[in-house]
Amino acid sequence: MKNFVTPEKAKHHAEILANRVRKRYDHMRKRFARQKIDCFRLYDWDIPEVRAVVDWYAGHLVVGEYVRLQTGPEWLPMMAGAVGQALNVPPEKIHIKRRRTKTEDEPRYQKMDSLGTRFVVQERDLKFWVNLDDFLDTGLYSDHRDTRLIIRDLARGQKFLNLFGYTGAFTCAAALGGAKSTVTVDRSATNLAWAKDNLELNGFSGPQHTFVQSDVGKFLLKAFRDVQRFSLAFVDPPSFFQDKLKARSFDVNRDHPQLIRDVLRVMSKGATVFFSTNHQRFAPKMEGLPVQTITELTPKTIPEDFRNQAIHRCWRMTV
Repeated sequence: MKNFVTPEKAKHHAEILANRVRKRYDHMRKRFARQKIDCFRLYDWDIPEVRAVVDWYAGHLVVGEYVRLQTGPEWLPMMAGAVGQALNVPPEKIHIKRRRTKTEDEPRYQKMDSLGTRFVVQERDLKFWVNLDDFLDTGLYSDHRDTRLIIRDLARGQKFLNLFGYTGAFTCAAALGGAKSTVTVDRSATNLAWAKDNLELNGFSGPQHTFVQSDVGKFLLKAFRDVQRFSLAFVDPPSFFQDKLKARSFDVNRDHPQLIRDVLRVMSKGATVFFSTNHQRFAPKMEGLPVQTITELTPKTIPEDFRNQAIHRCWRMTV
C-alpha cells in the first residue's frame, strides 16, 4: 500500500509524539491548575505525519486517531502506550478513540461500549460528568470552554435556550451566571439525563430548568406557536444527521440558514444568539438574516490548547 506506515516509522511516530506531549504537559498543567481546569488538550495534530489528538482528563488520557488505512490497527495502541509511558499514566486510565473525517452516515454520538463508568472533571467553577469509554465523544467539548465563559457572563436574568444541548455544559454555564430560566433541547434521552445530572452536580435544580426531548425543528415550531420567547441562546447543531426511518436529514451547510431563522423567531427583541459548528468545510450563508448585528467570534472562542484553529467556528447575533 502506498505510504504504508512501517513498524519502524510507527516507532518513530511514537517517540516524537511522546516527546511533544511530555513538553506540552509540563508547559500547560500549572497554568491550567491555577484556573481550576483539569481537562485540556495536549496534542492537536501538531505534527502533520502524526494524525492524532491527545486530551488530558484529570489523570486520564484520551488518545484519538484520524483514521487512515495506512496506519493499520496497531498504530493507535502504540501511540497511546508511548504517551502513557511519557506521563506515567497506567494503562487502565488510557482510552483510545478512532475518528473518521467523513461522518455523513454515522450517528453523532454513536455508542461504543456499555461500561457506564463516569467520573467528575472540573472546568473553572463548574464540574462535569465525563465517560471516556462508552461513546466516541466524552460528554464535554473542551474547545468551547471559553465560549461557556462568555455565556456565563451574559446569563444573569436571561431566559436561556440550549439547542442540540448534548450533556448540558452550556446550560450549567448559564445557570452559574444567574440565568432566570434554562431550556435544554436534545433528541437523546440519555443526553438529557446526563445534562440533568450535570446541573445537579453543580447545585442547580428546580422548575426553572427544563429538559425537552425533541427534534429541534419541532421544538422551535411549537415554541413559536406557544409564544415562548428567549433572550439568550446557544445553537451547536451536528454537521450531519440522517433519520432513515422518517426519511429526514440535516446538513449544516445546506440547512443552517433556515435553522437560524427558526431560532430567531423564538427570540425576544434585543436577544443574543450564539451559533457554532465544527464542520471542517463550513460555508456560512448568513446574508439577509433578520438581526441587528452578526459578528464572528471564532478566534475569541478557541482556547490556547487547541492549536488547530479549525476546531470550530462561532458567531454572535443580536436580534
